[in-house]
Amino acid sequence: MIVTRFAPSPNGPLHLGHAFSAIAAHDLAERGNGRFLLRIEDIDGARSRPELAEEFRRDLAWLGLEWVEVPPQSTRIATYQAAAERLKQAGLLYPCICTRAEIAAAAVQDGAEGPLYPGTCKGRHIDLSGPVAWRIDMEAAMARARPLEWTDDVAGVQFARPDLFGDVVLLRKEAPASYHLAATLDDAADGITLVTRGADLFASSHVHRLLQALLDLPVPHWHHHALLLDEQGRKLAKRRGSPSLADRRLAGEDGAALAAALRAGKLPAGISLGEGVESHL
Repeated sequence: MIVTRFAPSPNGPLHLGHAFSAIAAHDLAERGNGRFLLRIEDIDGARSRPELAEEFRRDLAWLGLEWVEVPPQSTRIATYQAAAERLKQAGLLYPCICTRAEIAAAAVQDGAEGPLYPGTCKGRHIDLSGPVAWRIDMEAAMARARPLEWTDDVAGVQFARPDLFGDVVLLRKEAPASYHLAATLDDAADGITLVTRGADLFASSHVHRLLQALLDLPVPHWHHHALLLDEQGRKLAKRRGSPSLADRRLAGEDGAALAAALRAGKLPAGISLGEGVESHL
């Protein structure tokens, strides 16, 4: 049975890109006689706005989608802490106090998420009484895990390359867990068999596959769909003020008709479909 999920963060309203992603996950589950889950990713500190979760439910219902809601991330913090402690005990995490500015100044190359962390804090004595992030020792982690593969339904079999991210943060200074750790653990806990999300998160799956191996988690398949783009060819984003689903809903637009149009590739004026993912073998 196929189990997919839509996992928005309540730090801004949903837009057409979210609708496209939710519909993709919903329809893949429906075609496989499976389950489509809604999970609210609400551990982004002060940016998380609880009232938006109810708006998300209204938006999905307006689109004509049906779902099963699972517990939000804020109820799972103990799980993240336990997994991190397991990695610490294995000698695979180390504390880091570097700021983004310091990393950008010291980095000598870019990785999958920007300037590649140069390992400044690795092997240093760090005072743990203040705020610290915890990074994975990528070299040690990859040495422990055998060569790994993962499969994307669009791009095919991939060799895992988590080293593209360097010593990525798993526990953030200002939040209980990073996206990488939380999403990987949540998908395992929720029984997700097909991780459906945008092509912009394709590279993240390399890190998630490594974490699955280190933490003895089940390995799903992935489906990374193309993104909706604005008139400038940029992906739709909350931070750029992309028009919200709530505004369309409150203006009286027909949500079911909008969903049908998105399924048929009939996009609103000014919106285009970007390129999909390609095999990285």
